[in-house]
Amino acid sequence: MTIGKHVRSRSAVLTALLMAAGLIALPLGSAAADDVEIAGGSGPYEAEYVTEWRLGGHTVYRPVDLPEDEALPIVAWGNGACRADGTWFENILTEFASHGFLVIANGRPGGSGSTDAEMLTEAVDWAMAENSRLFSEYRGHIDTDKVAVMGQSCGGLETYEVADDPRITTTVIWNSGMFSDRDPGRLDHLHAPIAYFTGGPSDIAYGNALNDWRDLPEGLPAFMGHLDVGHYGTFPEPDGGEYGRVGTAWLRWHLKDDAEAAGYFVGDDCGLCVDPEWDVDQRDL
Repeated sequence: MTIGKHVRSRSAVLTALLMAAGLIALPLGSAAADDVEIAGGSGPYEAEYVTEWRLGGHTVYRPVDLPEDEALPIVAWGNGACRADGTWFENILTEFASHGFLVIANGRPGGSGSTDAEMLTEAVDWAMAENSRLFSEYRGHIDTDKVAVMGQSCGGLETYEVADDPRITTTVIWNSGMFSDRDPGRLDHLHAPIAYFTGGPSDIAYGNALNDWRDLPEGLPAFMGHLDVGHYGTFPEPDGGEYGRVGTAWLRWHLKDDAEAAGYFVGDDCGLCVDPEWDVDQRDL
């Protein structure tokens, strides 16, 4: 597929640039390699991360006790630097899971090496299969009609690569954007509402995100928010900090039809529009 080929090359370039800039070693408060789970999050469900033998090379964040009265939408996550450590972003991913989402990160807990975009698709495939598999703990507990795919930095480029998947309900790009804007049609494969969150002008990917925003397909619902925190974002903070709060609201709106959460993003007086810490833009929301 032509789109995938081009995005993969850009992913490799981004990884190289991040290494040169010293951003690969971003400390995100992840667990030691021999840890198998952590409980927490500010949502109504105590959350943890686990590994699943049917889904090698991934880390699954979930409520400790699967709710009986609420199916869990699927969130597939690609790590910054395309790094295969599923606990590198555990603070924000645990936060998402505590609000009733099944979050699947590329890489095993404390893992090493590199990931690829196909791992995001594998995560979604696994969740959908588990929802119907006989004797699966997840059987009947997953909302297979609601799927978000998101990633940070290099993981954002992985997200772009799979964004044409018709199962995707929303796409979220964190601190990321394509390097070249020479092809104005490079994002024509996007079909689901998309959100961009950057760290402001000091974010290495800020300009790339702005270029992509300019060339989004006409009519695609989109939101862009800049918080002046740089490329590192607020991921290491408890519950993912401000990124955790805003990311949860976006997921609640698009995956749980939460009208109150939509108020963060919709209208001239939206919650982030009137927040002096945020600089935002909107399209067709």
